[in-house]
Amino acid sequence: MEDVLKFFMENKDLIFIIILSVFLGIEVISHVPAVLHTPLMSGANAIHGVVIIGAIIVMGHAKDTLPMVLGFIAVILGTLNVVGGFVVTDRMLEMFKKKKPNK
Repeated sequence: MEDVLKFFMENKDLIFIIILSVFLGIEVISHVPAVLHTPLMSGANAIHGVVIIGAIIVMGHAKDTLPMVLGFIAVILGTLNVVGGFVVTDRMLEMFKKKKPNK
């Protein structure tokens, strides 16, 4: 328990910045118009591709089992997030296309 308190006291500035960033992100996203959600989702999914690349690099430099397993899990979850996000984005964009008349 003392180690945890010591960690928080040594890194209180960084923890404060992370907490402030979370609240700022929630505030910014909550004021985005509905029309912009699809492009923002696409951008967020593309950025998440960087996480996949980082996880692959971590796996390449791993000398122990734990970093290899964590990197593998990060690659799997990141890939699921990117693919799922693009599927949802594609479905949302389908709503804006004009429908063909039935013959």
